[in-house]
Parts: sequence; C-alpha cells; structure tokens
Amino acid sequence: MPVKKHSPVTPGLRTRMSNTFTEVTTDKPEKSLLAPLKKSGGRSRTGKMTMRNRGGGHKRRYRVIDFRRDKEGMAATVKTIEYDPNRTAFIALLEYTDGEKRYIIAPDGLKVGDEVQSGKGVAPVTGNAMYLSEIPLGATLHAIEMRPGKGASLARSAGTYGVLMGREGKYAIVKLPSGEVRRVLQTCKATIGTTSNADHGLVVLGKAGRKRWLGRRPRVRGVAMNPVDHPMGGGEGRASGGHPRSRNGQAAKGLKTRKPKKFSDKMIISRKKKRK
Repeated sequence: MPVKKHSPVTPGLRTRMSNTFTEVTTDKPEKSLLAPLKKSGGRSRTGKMTMRNRGGGHKRRYRVIDFRRDKEGMAATVKTIEYDPNRTAFIALLEYTDGEKRYIIAPDGLKVGDEVQSGKGVAPVTGNAMYLSEIPLGATLHAIEMRPGKGASLARSAGTYGVLMGREGKYAIVKLPSGEVRRVLQTCKATIGTTSNADHGLVVLGKAGRKRWLGRRPRVRGVAMNPVDHPMGGGEGRASGGHPRSRNGQAAKGLKTRKPKKFSDKMIISRKKKRK
C-alpha cells in the first residue's frame, strides 16, 4: 500500500502524506456486521475527565470482526477489502459457502475472489487460520491467540507479524512484533501472513484539523504549564523542566511499569527490544 505526496495547494497539503487506498475495493460496509459505537470524550461514568486530549471526531460504527475464526471445515470467499475507521489494518469481508458473512483482519496480498479456510488440515496459505501445532516453522503469522478459543490478541495492527521460531513440549515459540520471544500454547490459532496497510506509519496528517477528525484534542506540553499544573512546569524563560515525567509525577523515558512478578513471566523467553 503506497502513500502519496500532495501538491502544496494549501498549507495543510504541503506536508501531508496520505494513503492511496489501492487495496480497498468498496466504501460501503456490510450492514449486518455493523454495531453502534458510543464515544466517551475521555469521561468516566461519573462524568469526570479520566483521559485527557480526547473528544469530538467523526461519528463511527463498529465493524464486528471474527477474531476466533471458529467456523472450521468450510471455505470462504473474499468479497471485499475495506477500510475500518476503528483500526489501522484493513479488513476483509468473507462469505462462507452456507451464506454467512464475517469480517477478518485483511492480510497483505489477500485479494477479492481468494478462498480462505480455518481449522485442522488446511494449507499454510495467506489468510488461512491454523493451529500453531500445524504451522511450519519460520512462517509469518498475525492475529495470534494467547489462550485457546479466546480470539486473536497479538499482531493485529497494520504491517505487524510474528514468526514461529520453534516448538517446546506443548508450547510454540513465537517472536512477536515487539521483538519479544514468547511461549504460546500449540492449541492456539494464528493466521498466516502479514497484516495489511504496512505503510500506515508513513502517513503524515498535515494539519491539526485531521487530528480533530480522529477524535484527538490539542495536547499542551508540560514545560509550557505552570508549576501548579505539571511537575515540569514553571521556571524562568524556556526552562527544560527537570526530569521527564507525566502530569501525575510518574517518571517517563525508561521507567518500567510492568509488574515484576507477573503471572505470565514464565511464558517469556526474551524481552522486547529496548528503545535507543
């Protein structure tokens, strides 16, 4: 999926880099797979702002995605590749031989008319959902389950994928997009291939208004605030603000927030890559 640069006809277009959406085949979603999506504006049920810089944005409807891929032993044909406003990757509409329609996360390279399946004994082809016990070593995966039957929870965003490194007893060893190497039960499912829209990270919005359309309000830097409003605020002139930290005083840039004795630590073989 390439991105395009615009002629600077307006100030907002000067730096804008947008998606060409060449993979998308329709702009009309399947009505039977739509659900309402209520916005909170960053407020809790008591009406207090618990998440800052959120609010507004274009109205959306949720696309019900089949993360379980539990319709086994039945082939499905890809009808459309669609844009989903609720996620970075594209989605694909499948129609099964019995007439049922479902959305899945679209893998890179999946086209209208392709056939996909899920379950035991299916071929390791792009778009097929297989158990980790049957996937060949070295294969690229996405939409990986962490618990059997729970549904995909790993490698779902645009351009991400995991790699099946090996097997160890009842576990498969999977390298995740973060660089973390982890044990996952072989009875869990994963989909073959890489998620679509790999160039999503190259998109440049170009103007503040596009950020507002996405439901994000302006964010004020801590060093620009007063001392009463932020730990990094105040000072004479353009002061740097001291040690980087959040509004509530939690240190940033390197502080580990993961629990030191988390129950799933035994599943992790090597940690994710550190930021340089």
